[in-house]
Amino acid sequence: MSKIKIGVIGAGNLGQHHARVCTELADAELAGVCDSNLERAREIAERHKVPFYQNYRELLGKVDAVSIVVPTTLHHQVARDSLAAGKHVLVEKPITATVAQAGELVSLAQTRNLKLQVGHIERFNPALRAAAGYIKDPKFIECVRISPFGGRNTDVPVVLDLMIHDIDIVLNFVRSELERVTAIGLCLASGKEDIANAWLEFANGCLANLTASRISGKKERRARFYHADSFISVDYLTPGVKVLKLKGDPKGSLDPAKMVDCIEPEIDKTEQLKAELSSFADCILNNTEPLVTGNDGLRALRVAEEIMKEIEKRRERFKQTK
Repeated sequence: MSKIKIGVIGAGNLGQHHARVCTELADAELAGVCDSNLERAREIAERHKVPFYQNYRELLGKVDAVSIVVPTTLHHQVARDSLAAGKHVLVEKPITATVAQAGELVSLAQTRNLKLQVGHIERFNPALRAAAGYIKDPKFIECVRISPFGGRNTDVPVVLDLMIHDIDIVLNFVRSELERVTAIGLCLASGKEDIANAWLEFANGCLANLTASRISGKKERRARFYHADSFISVDYLTPGVKVLKLKGDPKGSLDPAKMVDCIEPEIDKTEQLKAELSSFADCILNNTEPLVTGNDGLRALRVAEEIMKEIEKRRERFKQTK
C-alpha cells in the first residue's frame, strides 16, 4: 500500500478541513467526500476534484480508511459500519455518545485488526508537544477551555463538546486511577449544560480542576501543570509554553531567587489537524498504535460520563430543596 485512500464523512465546518488536509499528506490521498447534504458534499468534493456521495456506505467501497466528522449522535453508527466494512477509522471526539457504544467500537476494531483513532486533536497541539517533556509527575493540573456562544455542537453538553479535550490530556499525563469526581454545571443557552467545572482526584494524590464554558466573552484554551519543583503553563491558542523551575531543594522556601529564568521551548509550526491525519495514515502504513487509541477515547468518555452524573445529582438535589 503506497498511499492510504481516505474518505471524509461529514463535510461541515470541520469536515471541509479534514478533506483539505488529506490532499496535502505525503502518505495519503483524499478519495471522496460524503455528506447528507448532497450540495455540500458536491461543493467540497469539486473543490478537490474527487467523487462525492450522500450515502456514506457508497463511499466505503472506494477507500482504505475514513475520517468521520459528523454529529456526535451519529459517531457510533457511522464508525461501526465503517469498521464492519473493514475500514480503518478516525472518528472525531468524543468517540461516541455513550460508554457502551464506545466499548462496542473498541471491541470491533480489535476483532477486525483495524486502527481506531479518536480525534482528541489537542494531543497534536504544538504547545502541548513542546511541554510534554517537562510534564513528569504533576501534583495539580488546572485546565480552562472557554468560548463565546456560537450555537455549534449544542447537541451535546459542554462536557462532551469542550471539556473532554482536557479530560483526555489529564488522563494522558496522570498515570493513576481516578478515585473521586466532583462537578457542577449549568444549562443557560442551549438546553444542555453550557458551563461546567469538575474536580478529579487520583490515587497518587494528583488533583485536576477543569473548567469549560461556551457562553464566555472570549476564547481561551490553557493548562497549567504544577510539580514539586516546576510550573508549566501551556497556551493552546498562541501557541506558547513557559516553564519555571526551582533550584535546590523543592521542599525549601519559595524564594524567587531560587527560581531559574523562564524557559520557553521552541514551538513547531505544523498544523494540528495535519499532524493528526498524518499520524493516522502513518499508523496504518506501519501497523502501529494510533497516538490516541480507541481505548483512550473510551477512558475519556467514561470520565466525562462520571462528571455528567455528578452534575445531574447536584441538579436533582437542588430540585428537592425547592
